Amino acid sequence: MLVLFETAAGYAIFKVLDESKLQEVDSLWKEFETPEKANKVVKLKHFEKFQDTTEALAAATALTEGKLGKSLKKVLKKVVAKEAHEQLATSDAKLGGVIKEKLNLSCVHNTAVAELMRGIRTQMESLITGLPPREISAMSLGLAHSLSRYKLKFSPDKVDTMIVQAISLLDELDKELNNYIMRCREWYGWHFPEVGKIISDNLAYCKSVRKIGVRTNVATTDLSEYLTEEVEAEVKLAAEISMGTEVSEEDIGNIMHLCDQVIEITEYRTQLYDYLKNRMMAIAPNLTVMVGELVGARLISHAGSLLNLAKHPASTVQILGAEKALFRALKTRRDTPKYGLIYHASLVGQTSAKNKGKISRMLAAKASLAIRYDALGEDTNAEMGVENRAKLEVRLRHLEEKGIRRISGTGKAMAKADKYQHKSDVKVYDPSGDSTLPTTSKKRKFEEVEEEEEVSTPVAAKTKKPKKESVEEPEASTSAETPKKKKKKEKKVVTEEEVKDEEEAQVSPTEESTEKKKKKKKKKAKEEEGE
Repeated sequence: MLVLFETAAGYAIFKVLDESKLQEVDSLWKEFETPEKANKVVKLKHFEKFQDTTEALAAATALTEGKLGKSLKKVLKKVVAKEAHEQLATSDAKLGGVIKEKLNLSCVHNTAVAELMRGIRTQMESLITGLPPREISAMSLGLAHSLSRYKLKFSPDKVDTMIVQAISLLDELDKELNNYIMRCREWYGWHFPEVGKIISDNLAYCKSVRKIGVRTNVATTDLSEYLTEEVEAEVKLAAEISMGTEVSEEDIGNIMHLCDQVIEITEYRTQLYDYLKNRMMAIAPNLTVMVGELVGARLISHAGSLLNLAKHPASTVQILGAEKALFRALKTRRDTPKYGLIYHASLVGQTSAKNKGKISRMLAAKASLAIRYDALGEDTNAEMGVENRAKLEVRLRHLEEKGIRRISGTGKAMAKADKYQHKSDVKVYDPSGDSTLPTTSKKRKFEEVEEEEEVSTPVAAKTKKPKKESVEEPEASTSAETPKKKKKKEKKVVTEEEVKDEEEAQVSPTEESTEKKKKKKKKKAKEEEGE
């Protein structure tokens, strides 16, 4: 077995003298305790020294990327190809696959090989002859410096400091532009106040003011380049009846200079936005597809770098930017915020108010996966971001249509959507609240309640059957009765008499009506007889 060992000075190829010792992985380190023992296990077959630092840098970058460099290819063809029947042990499995593909050599990478490499590294000075320790350390230090410079210089795609600076500058430019435009509108408003209400677009306003100058020049100037025909006609009409004050040429000159500044800053802002868009698509394409360029750049800027953002869990990504509200909610024991910077993403913005929390949680979960893929993945395509965004849009459509699948039951039945019923916000006037006086007096109410109680009592009395008491009682029992029992009996008798009276009173109106009819008949009969 041959061993490929990479150093800062060059490539070394060793031959394993005793392969049986590689089977005992746990005790392999004992064979490299001393240089004498190490020479019994492996022997240097060939050493290819680098000519200069540039060659070492090219070889090191090729190894880190898992590619087969030119110098390594030459060495393998010169030395290993002669003994093609033997296996080649490599420290990197990816590099072994490339060597096998290009040179058709069988490569090995396992735990025994890793332990063997560690042993060779400990006794490297004694195993590689012709290289003093001072020279090896100097070459390794020089290679480390040049490799770090190369990574900074030639791999700018993964440098996210440019994004942090660009988004910070973009936010500051927006603030400055707002201040400049407000100042320009207020300043020129003293001379021509009507044009500020007619032209709403800030850039078109500044360009129009730049071309008009003094208000009297409006009739002769052509503003069709910046304004529509209708707006231009309104501006010309307003200039004839304007209420603005007269200003000097020096004042107009300063206003025009301010307009020039606004136009230049606006153009630079559009250029900076395009630059930021391209950088975001290069560094974090999946995140850009999920949340957009500006929101993604603000998340990276807030976390410090893309790698720091990749370390955050989805729950932190969701409320990133709302730390003040979060700690205030925790302090006062109220509801914590549902979203931070992610609120400005297009997916959250197009949802209804009740579903914003759900969508922001789902978007944060998918965005955190996209961030990790961008920061730590090897591919630079945005396929994963596109797939996740499509899933979120489908989920959003389900939520908006109230088509959430039921958890219980079959799980396939769709929840029925409630029919839309228009509720008018127009309130009808209620005149009942005009009068503060009660509709019925308290006395009448009291009398009505009493009458209801009286009606209810006889009905209850009818249901109760009075008990028949024996009239005849022995004289011995009367003498033995206590006065209390007498009182109770008297009360019972009284109640029975009252019930009878009430029954007679209820029966009496019917009897009276029959008697009246009889009397009337008698009177008619007498009158007929008298006639």
